[in-house]
Order: sequence, then C-alpha cells, then structure tokens
Amino acid sequence: MRTLLYHPRAISLMCCTAGMDSADLPAPLLDATFDQLRTLTLVHDTGSALRAARVLEREQSSVQKQLDTLNRAFLRMCGEQLVLRTGRGKDFQFTATGEAVVELTRRTLAQWTDGVHAVRRRQGTRLTVGTTELMLPFLAGARERVAEALTARGVQLHVVHIRTRELAATLEAAEVDVVCGSMVVPAASTAHRASYAVVERYRSRLALLTNLPPQVLPDVPVTAERLRTLPLALPGEGLVTDFLTGWFGPNHRDRLCTAADISDLTYGFSLLTSGLISGGVLVTEGIAHAATAGALPAAAGLRHVPLSPDFTPDLEVLTGAFGRVGDRSRSTPGHPLALLWRAFQAEVASQVPAFAS
Repeated sequence: MRTLLYHPRAISLMCCTAGMDSADLPAPLLDATFDQLRTLTLVHDTGSALRAARVLEREQSSVQKQLDTLNRAFLRMCGEQLVLRTGRGKDFQFTATGEAVVELTRRTLAQWTDGVHAVRRRQGTRLTVGTTELMLPFLAGARERVAEALTARGVQLHVVHIRTRELAATLEAAEVDVVCGSMVVPAASTAHRASYAVVERYRSRLALLTNLPPQVLPDVPVTAERLRTLPLALPGEGLVTDFLTGWFGPNHRDRLCTAADISDLTYGFSLLTSGLISGGVLVTEGIAHAATAGALPAAAGLRHVPLSPDFTPDLEVLTGAFGRVGDRSRSTPGHPLALLWRAFQAEVASQVPAFAS
C-alpha cells in the first residue's frame, strides 16, 4: 500500500484544469494522448512497465517510452515527474503528482467512456447486449428477427458475455444497453419493473438433482427441514445462493450440510455422477427436467426431486431481457433499441417453454 503525501503542485493540478479556458491549456498537456494515460493507469495498477506491457500485449520498451514522454511533459508543467524507478525488478514509485494524474485520468476516461456510450445510444449506431451462456439461443432468435433492419441502418450489434450475478451492476454502469439473463424475485411480483424495463421470458423455481437412491430420498417434494440435512454441492454465488440467502439467511452455509463447494453446475454434476459425494445439487426446474430427459449428458443418471412449497419467502427465477427504464421509454419506435425490444417480445410470443433453462 502506498502512503500519499500530496505535493502542492499535485493538488493544484487536480483543481485548476476544471476552470481553465481551452485556449490556455499547456502545450505538453495537449500532446498527451488517451493511450498514454491508459498506459499510466495500468503501470499504476500492475506496478511495472513489464506487467503493463503484458496486459496491453506490447513491448516493454513501448510502455517505457510512453512513461518517459509523460514524465518529461509533467516535469515541465508541474515541476515533478509522475513515475520514479526504484531499482531493477522493483515496482515503480508514483510521486504525489503521479498519483493525482492517475486519479484525474481514471475520472476522465470514465467520463469519456460514458459520454461515447450515451452518443451511441442516442444515435443508435451500436447496440451492446450482455448475455449469460444459457440465454444465447434466446438472443440469437431475437437477433435473427431484427438483423435485416439493423443492417439496413448500419447498426452494429455487440455481444458481451456476463454472469448472472453481474446483471444489475452491468446495467447500472451503462456498460450495455440490454442484458439477457435471470434474477431472483418474489413469486408473482412485478416490483422489479420499477427498476428495469423487462421482456419476461418465463419464471421458474428450484429443484434438486440427486444421486441418492429412492429408499434414502423418496420421490416426494423435499421440505425446507429435510433440505437442511442433505449433503449438497453448493455454489459460492449466483441464483442458487440468492435463493438460499432468502430462505436461510446470509449464513445459510452454516445451516446446511455442505458436501462440496462448486464454481459451476457441471462440476457439481461430475461430483455426483462420479460418486465422489452422495447428495444433491440445486438447479432450476428447467435444468432438472433437461437432465432427466437426457438433454444434459453431464447429469446423466441423476434423479429429479422437486422442492415442497413450504420454503419462505416464495421465490422465483425471472428470466428474460432487462434494460434501463429510462432508455426504453426514451426510444422512438424506429430506434434500433426499440426494434430489438420488439424482437424480444416476438421471440417470447413464439416460444412457450414449460420450464426455465
């Protein structure tokens, strides 16, 4: 951890540029590029030109050249370099001016990124859609419906892979225009519509896949009390964790029998089918039905046992397309985002899935 002793020049640098007339900007500042400033922040984050070069997939000499250029520029403007070498193999030391410039750079790049995204959304020249892996077929179907119209308008559809836990944060950060994914909500609730524009695909509850024989775990709905005693392969985060937190509290792991920690369902299936653990894994009803129907080879041989309705609160997985309320309400009927929303609606209308996938 670095101890910061802010130099008066650094403090001046942080506050003086906001009120400076563009005609009065120092020539060295005008010569600085976003690429150089991004490199500076990566050196700050990684500690060295070599590690920053690896992130940027460049030569170390290229990164060092950018640092030298910035050092000379800010030495002229502020009387202090940004970065100091501390010895071979040791991390760079950032001066007070360097720390101030890094902070300014982060804010500047973030503001520019937000501004560019806003222009793109307003002009409709690019749509960015985040999607979980399981929602790719849904997005592909919607894209097929609108592909010709987007191409005619010169609109680029950019797809970003996200995880379920990232849905809300990705939307709030304006990194995407739409997210295709899932969230846990109270059963039959529409309260989420105050925060999100939603095209609802379907809702689902949880079920259990198990390798326990029927004489140990009969084919009857598992109660909340019975679930506490079953050895479970539990994920550390995601939809299942949201359910368990709602039912058993944030310390749910202390109240359940954790047989294994898993990072994804496929690993949980492998633990059960190999016999390394005897117990179960919680999944959505759709995955449970797909497994017993033979559509999930990784879960072949596992039994599907439903959960009883005694779990409180009553929760569901809501699956669909999510966006920011304001973006959708401001989109004109011919805007590419509005076209995409109608494509999602048409895709939902054409499919009537019995269970979530």
